[in-house]
Amino acid sequence: MAEAYIVAAARTATGKRNGALSGWHPVDLAATVIDALLDRSGADPALVDDLIMGCVSHVAEQSNDVARNAVLASRLPERVPGVAIDRQCGSSQQAVHFAAQAVMSGTQDVVIAAGIESMSRVPMFLPMSLPRKNGFGIYMSPNILKRYPQTPEFSQFMGAELLADKHGFSKEQLDTFALQSHQRASAASKAGLFKDEIVAVEARTLEGGPTGAMHTADEGIRHDATLEGIASVKLLQEGGKISAANASQISDGAAGLMVVNERGLKAIGAKPLARIHQMTVMGDDPVVMLEGPLPATLVSLKKAGLSIGDIGHFEVNEAFAPVPLAWLKHTGADPARLNPLGGAIALGHPLGASGAKLMTTLVYALQRSGQRYGLQTMCEGGGMANVTIIERL
Repeated sequence: MAEAYIVAAARTATGKRNGALSGWHPVDLAATVIDALLDRSGADPALVDDLIMGCVSHVAEQSNDVARNAVLASRLPERVPGVAIDRQCGSSQQAVHFAAQAVMSGTQDVVIAAGIESMSRVPMFLPMSLPRKNGFGIYMSPNILKRYPQTPEFSQFMGAELLADKHGFSKEQLDTFALQSHQRASAASKAGLFKDEIVAVEARTLEGGPTGAMHTADEGIRHDATLEGIASVKLLQEGGKISAANASQISDGAAGLMVVNERGLKAIGAKPLARIHQMTVMGDDPVVMLEGPLPATLVSLKKAGLSIGDIGHFEVNEAFAPVPLAWLKHTGADPARLNPLGGAIALGHPLGASGAKLMTTLVYALQRSGQRYGLQTMCEGGGMANVTIIERL
């Protein structure tokens, strides 16, 4: 079977809600990353066989196949198709998996895997709240309610609380991890470690439009974060442990990678950055919801014939602080190798773009460090998880 190689990776710096990217239509923001991948790879746009794009909120400006619309807004020719997919927060990581599977099968040679989410312009939960308000029902079917009679609706917030309780984490532990995320992200940003992976775009706000400045740094990092400040943020539920400060930030952003096989490499004439070594996806308890990365990581390592110690860099999405903490406890990984550049608590979580965003960061980090293997995993709505192991080339 053919191999799958990553020949280019790029992302926008994340924008805060109603921040520097909120004035961008998400289709046009996605197109900037697609065009950057063409530039970075040197690929003839006509060589691209498909665009697979992750997105969570397929409504409003992200509706009507946001991937195809991004093709039409980019330099790609009209003949390139596009498909939008939803595996919740892991949507664009799954896009990478689908792209890799396509080129490994030989049915396609050059595929762009990408993700987009403008949470400023298309608010989280809008695909559920809008039809509900207009009498069109919700996703919880009678059969699901029969199977989970104590759960009228699955909730990531409830899942985060359940996960923290299950693993015995205190609020102070969650807040301390959140502080570490900001400290690591601040140090990485100040050292310019994200510079090469970020595509500079014009800052545009929802209310004011173009600002005249370029957006080149992740907007949510609190460079002066303190434990006291984090601890003072209001809890999401009375008596709980989760707050906005120890959870990921609502963000806008786009990211993407170009994935090719050997024929694609020869056609483009590019040097591969990494090889996709192993891909795993699995389901888990939808009530706790966020624990899937724990068993999925061990399954992925076993299939790859690797141990946890063989991995030099881990990117575990910080949807909520108990997720990476529980993952560390379960896997026994070296904490220093987990999100060493910070994570979504500091850098933001633009839902459908986050999978490709983390993969882009991982690719560039391995190139800098010289470490051989990197592993990425994400918890996902409905109780799922993706795991990807890549090898630096």
